[in-house]
Amino acid sequence: MNQENTAPQPTVFVVDDDEAMRNSLRWLIESVGLPVQCHDSAESFLESYYPGRSGCLLLDVRMPGMSGLELQEYLKRNEINIPVIVITGHGDVPMSVRAMKEGAIDFIEKPFNDELLLDAIRNALALDARQREKQALRAELASRLALLTPREHEVMDMVTAGRSNKEIASALGVSAKTVEAHRAKVMDKMKAGSLAELVRMSMLVRE
Repeated sequence: MNQENTAPQPTVFVVDDDEAMRNSLRWLIESVGLPVQCHDSAESFLESYYPGRSGCLLLDVRMPGMSGLELQEYLKRNEINIPVIVITGHGDVPMSVRAMKEGAIDFIEKPFNDELLLDAIRNALALDARQREKQALRAELASRLALLTPREHEVMDMVTAGRSNKEIASALGVSAKTVEAHRAKVMDKMKAGSLAELVRMSMLVRE
């Protein structure tokens, strides 16, 4: 079965205590065919959201109870990496700048331009997709790394650091032929088609 066809579609989560604003945002987002889920408070959002759901978050700054900034800080503290777009009144711009410094990818001032907001949402969803793809690749690479022996790990580290077979052989006290054999096994287990690809893999798992 094709997983791409069965994977849930990314959702735009709206958190705003203003009912009219929530309704307006729901209509706008649904008009372009995107699923939307609205919440009147940060607490309501946290009760229903489970980490790992794909999508993005439209977040008002000033709300009763937990503020938008406090919600953002909570998500960051708990390593929940959903892209955040801050929606703000003119008086909240300094808070929004603070939110940007905490990792929000954009902030949109009320009253907002519909197309500007939709563009920001599309960018956030694209970012979320890229982040998930990178996470999946990193997990796959970690499983490949687990197949390497300690000596193969050593060889991989030296190879990706730019050291030659001769230098590696000298450092490990083995023959160049032995290094070549280890290197071939590393390339095979990591499914790397070239040294450049192996270096990229090494960089990705270390990020």
